[in-house]
Amino acid sequence: MMDRRSLLGLASAFALSPGLARAQAGPWPSGPVQIVVPFGAGGGTTDPLARIVAEELGKQMGASFVVTNKPGANGNLGAVFVKRSAPDGQTLLFTGAGTLATNPAMYKDPGFNTKADFEPVAVVGSVANILVVNPSIPATTVKEFVEYLKKSPDKVSFGSTGNGSSMHTAGELFRQRTSTSMVHVPYNAAGPATTDLLSGNIQAMFQLVPGISGFVKEKKVTALAVMSPRRQPTLPDVPTMTEAGFPGLESYTWLCLMAPKRTPSAVIERLNDGVNKLLAQPAFRERLVAMGVEPMGGTPAEFSAFLDSEIKKWGDVVRTANITVN
Repeated sequence: MMDRRSLLGLASAFALSPGLARAQAGPWPSGPVQIVVPFGAGGGTTDPLARIVAEELGKQMGASFVVTNKPGANGNLGAVFVKRSAPDGQTLLFTGAGTLATNPAMYKDPGFNTKADFEPVAVVGSVANILVVNPSIPATTVKEFVEYLKKSPDKVSFGSTGNGSSMHTAGELFRQRTSTSMVHVPYNAAGPATTDLLSGNIQAMFQLVPGISGFVKEKKVTALAVMSPRRQPTLPDVPTMTEAGFPGLESYTWLCLMAPKRTPSAVIERLNDGVNKLLAQPAFRERLVAMGVEPMGGTPAEFSAFLDSEIKKWGDVVRTANITVN
């Protein structure tokens, strides 16, 4: 189930005016359900996980769930497509924190409003960031690293997969919460950034666990802490930020299903129930963990409250760091 420490609580119930009332539910699904991934096929975690969810929901519900990729504008184009789709449960959005929590603060007009244009369906899982440093850095703990940064401001460079990426915003969160200064170096992909970390051209990364765990195990980089609420199964000896003495320094890319606003509540509940049933299956959970995804789940109301907290958290980070995309 969803990590309760990451929630603000259940969303408050409120009465909708007639003009905003949800569409009336008809037979659902009335045909193939389209799950839109606003990124390219095959890369990262979002697309592969969406395909697993589509496959398993289809088996469970006796229906067809088809993944469609609509990349562009860092996820915004696909989100706008779903926003404009009929609120009948036949078109869904599968995306994550970057699209829904970071982009609204980073773009002057992303083309959508997360809470006004979508219904939260279910959060499937999350992929944690992890603070890793080149072995040349004289630190084996977060406290030692912070002390080093304060003695040597702007002497350490950290790499990311681009402005506003989770690796960038995790680094900005770290800088803001620890009052330290590092130089951000954006790359166009994780591979080149990781290569430069290994060679010492950059000294730190707030990588995603699946992309760096092998190098941690080979001791080619030093892992200081994971930024998840709990330790990661693939790196059980690496402490959390809270265990390392820095509570609140949490950063993980959560992945979820959203529907257009005013999608019938009966459809939302059925989809949510379907996702939670999958997450209750040991075999399904094992597939996620093997991908580096921590299963989450929970009710639509819990997810809505979680969204509120994440939108505020990452919006504050983005605005404080003045991260913008034209």
